[in-house]
This record gives sequence, C-alpha cells and structure tokens, in this order.
Amino acid sequence: MNQIQDIHVRATEALVPPRQLKDAMPVDEGIVRTVVQARETMRAILAGRDLRFLCIVGPCSIHDPEAALEYAGRLVKLREQLGPSLYIMMRVYFEKPRTTVGWKGLINDPHMDNSCDMREGLRIARRLLLEINRMGLPAATELLDPITPQYIADLIAWTAIGARTTESQTHREMASGLSMPVGFKNTTDGNLQAAINAVQSARRPHSFLGITQEGLSAVIRTSGNPDTHVVLRGGHNPNYDAKSIGECEQLLTAAGLEARVLVDCSHAQTSKDYTKQPGVLAALVEQVRGGSRAILGAMVESNLYPGNQALSSDRSKLKYGVSITDPCIDWPTTERCLLDCAAALASR
Repeated sequence: MNQIQDIHVRATEALVPPRQLKDAMPVDEGIVRTVVQARETMRAILAGRDLRFLCIVGPCSIHDPEAALEYAGRLVKLREQLGPSLYIMMRVYFEKPRTTVGWKGLINDPHMDNSCDMREGLRIARRLLLEINRMGLPAATELLDPITPQYIADLIAWTAIGARTTESQTHREMASGLSMPVGFKNTTDGNLQAAINAVQSARRPHSFLGITQEGLSAVIRTSGNPDTHVVLRGGHNPNYDAKSIGECEQLLTAAGLEARVLVDCSHAQTSKDYTKQPGVLAALVEQVRGGSRAILGAMVESNLYPGNQALSSDRSKLKYGVSITDPCIDWPTTERCLLDCAAALASR
C-alpha cells in the first residue's frame, strides 16, 4: 500500500509536557511578584495611569545565557536608578522569524548547529527566565510558535507579535489567551490597519487547537485579552515621527481603541542602521516632552558590545556579548541613552 502521510517527515521526537518542565523548574514567590507587578504596571502605562516611559531594552536575540545574565545584571541596576522616570524591562528573545531561512533562535536550535535540540532549548530558556526574574527584572519577548507559551509564558511580563505574524489568525488567537499585555507590530511594509485589526481580534473570545499543561491536544477557549496594543516598527518608511504617530492615533480612535502606541527604535525605523537608534529614542522623548500622550514607550536593541557577527557553530569563534542576529548598540551607548531619556522626562 502506498504511504499517504508523513511523506516528508524524517522523525518525530516527543517533548516533555509543559507541567513536567515547570515542576522541574518552578517559580518562587519573588519571581511571581516580579511578573505580576510588571504586568500590572504595563496595564497602568497602557491606560495612562502610570506616566513613566516604558523602555524594553536588550539583545535582538539571546544565544549565550552567560552574556544575557551579565547584561541583565547591568540593566537591573540602571532600572533601579531610573525607576522614577522610566519603567525598564529586558528584551529576552528566544524565537526569531526568518524572511527565508536562518537561525531560528535559542529554543529551536540552542547549539547553533542545526541539531535543533528543542528539548534542551526549552530548558535553557526557562532557566534563564527564572534567573532574570529572580533579579527583579521583568522579561519581554516575542512569541512565535503557538506551543512555546505553555512552557515559558508564566515568566513573561510583555509579549510582541512580530511584523510577519500580525496578520496570522493563529497568533491573534494565541494572544487572546495570553495572561500578559501583547503588542502587535505593523507589517513589514508599514501596514497599520493590519496591526489594528489584530488588536481588535485578540480582544475577542476565541476557540482554537492547542495543548494542555499535560501535553495533550485540546480545544482552547479564551475570554479575549484587553491589554493589546500597536507597536510601530516602520515599513517602507519610518513611522516614529509626529505626523506618522498622529495618523496612527486617528486610525486607533476611529476603531474605538485607545490612542496609545509603543515604538520600536530599530528595524525599518533606522533602515537597520543600529547606530541611529539613539536618535529615534531622542525624537520620541522630545515628542513626549512636547505633550504627546500617544507614545507610551520604546524598544531598543542593545547588547554588551556593538554591531553583530556571523553565526558560527564553533562557539569558541563567537565574540562574547555580540549579537548573531540584528546589530545592537553597546552597553555604554545604552546607558547614556537611558540616562538622557530619564533626565529629559524627570519633570513628568
């Protein structure tokens, strides 16, 4: 008899159920407090009750947990210092959507050699999130695979849905059931309406296929996530200027949504020239100082050292603290940007 299924499947490997991984790597009261307080603060910032400027700062992607923890240690000290003006969270990205092909992130391929040891990737990711949250530093990420949240979402305070997946029904449904605020980016060509549609969709109840904490297939029924919003990341042209943000405000108001946006300082805002990120951040701060109520904060791609490097499966050849995906500004530049931002907004 001819084979009619799994024709292109080479192998199937069982994963540990989410609950089993969580039992092996549990949260404690301090971690729960960090996550809950961060989510509540995010909701207050979205609603305009907390006037601090949100800063989601960190590497484009995590590939070296040791470097990530060093970065987190530096950021948590700056967070404590600038707390009155800024609300700082660490960008902790484990999944990378690719335009064609490429490294898909630490969860998918933790050894960076196409072995795709996802069981180990999930363990590394959860362990790192536990350690970062234990410092009192909230974590923000992009959730790409709809199975991933069952393993790590309890340790995430804010989530992005990326430009390539904002139009995906699967990701809108997933966002409707997530327990934290979720930002939808405009599409890669700059389409704002797609992100607004996504915000509206994710606020509604959905029913979709997923897995339980025990790893069983199930129908997931959600109540909808009221804490969804738009993230501007540029398109064919940047969209962080006052005119573009004003146009986004009008669209949000017309859709019956709060006119509040988060702005990504990287990607198409800078034509991928990472050295321009401080200028974008400064322009946003100047708009806020000028009275803009729409801008709730910014995202910045930052690492210990500047730029990026080509991926090598030989980890000994990789430079410590340098991105292997998009280029990032270095720590001294990051520190200076955040200090300047806090000083400019201190009067608020």
